[in-house]
Amino acid sequence: MNYYKVMLGKGSQFAAQAIRDGFIGIDDSTVQDLTPLLGLLEPEFRERVRPGLEAASPGASRGTISQYATTLWRIAQAIGVGDVILSPDGTPGQLRVGEVTGTYHYAAGEPLPHRRAVQWHPLPIQRSDMSVPLQNSSGGITTIIDLTAYGPEIALLTGSAAPAGLPAALPVADPSFQMEKELENFLVANWAHTELGPQYDLYADEGGNVIGQQYQTATGPIDILAVSKDRSELLVVEPKRGKATDQVVGQIQRYMGYVKREVADDGQRVRGLIIALGDDPKLQYALEVAPDISFYTYRVSFKLNHAGGHLL
Repeated sequence: MNYYKVMLGKGSQFAAQAIRDGFIGIDDSTVQDLTPLLGLLEPEFRERVRPGLEAASPGASRGTISQYATTLWRIAQAIGVGDVILSPDGTPGQLRVGEVTGTYHYAAGEPLPHRRAVQWHPLPIQRSDMSVPLQNSSGGITTIIDLTAYGPEIALLTGSAAPAGLPAALPVADPSFQMEKELENFLVANWAHTELGPQYDLYADEGGNVIGQQYQTATGPIDILAVSKDRSELLVVEPKRGKATDQVVGQIQRYMGYVKREVADDGQRVRGLIIALGDDPKLQYALEVAPDISFYTYRVSFKLNHAGGHLL
């Protein structure tokens, strides 16, 4: 069982209809029924939908087209029957929860026509009842976000039993996952004030919507994708909460390879950046033969201010 947040249209504009009629869905960015493509592996699926996406969105960047293709794959095949969905319902701070009950179907001419049937729970859950990491991870405008790491917490919030093999108690996610998510969110929220801000912008689509946080790929989500202000370079950013090891080099190279093949325009360079609290010698050896990957450390400042009583 997996858990996902799915937006029901921009600004949840179709939430009322989706909850009333029992479905989740995404916009018709291809103007085609995806049913004939079901069963294809993701690389072939993406190649088959790309021409339709490019025709329907002339002038869209390769990165935007790639994100569209990934979202279509997820709604059509990656999300399974029995998976749990969280969706903002248009009421601030409130989400509805449902279970996917059907396979992909195409509702031609209807809002969000690429659909999956969902049985919605009668009662909503409140964002204020979530842990801070879950609030952070389920926020943003990304159409589909994988929240499986928070499955036990979501089960508790909905009054369900925890999935088999998982503890029905908090904390629900690996603390390192939570800390890395907080570092990622901090970087995004303060991007303009970091050393990266003067040279790079967070990757955005043609409408100016930032899609560079948790940018979805066939090899997993890229924490942060940025583009240089002169558009000559794409930057894959991988934050780590503690010390980074040489294993992160292979991880970021996979993302960079995907970006080079699926996102970068002709002549656009792809670079990687690892941000961590520290490193080990093995990482430095690996970086010696990875000239397109940089490594930065970060520092957390903590200061006590006297606010009353006697000075120590």
